[in-house]
Amino acid sequence: MKAATGRKRWAIAEGYIPGWSNGPEPQFASHETACLLNASDEEAHVEITIFFSDREPAGPYQVTVPARRTQHVRFNELEDPEPVPTDTDYASVIESDVPIVVQHSRLDSRQAENALLSTIAYAASKD
Repeated sequence: MKAATGRKRWAIAEGYIPGWSNGPEPQFASHETACLLNASDEEAHVEITIFFSDREPAGPYQVTVPARRTQHVRFNELEDPEPVPTDTDYASVIESDVPIVVQHSRLDSRQAENALLSTIAYAASKD
């Protein structure tokens, strides 16, 4: 039996979508992304909940990642149950029914010299 790759619960404590961008869209639109890797043989049903400093959480947002695939989810493209606000600090919790790996990235293109940030999300030690 092959060992699972990843965890079922992840957190990204830092989130922020700049309110404007510099450069052609969609490539250079400022955004936050959760890169989801499902290395398992089963489809992953993922829920993303967004937390704020001054209001109740938004979500869960539903994402399906096919078996043995990756999916990059731009937070600024999440619409249901509500759009993720720009120019607002937030954090996210990502939960899956099968183990996945989550990496976080941000493209900030508010100036001509773009900035790209990327880090692995925090994984819960026990699922």
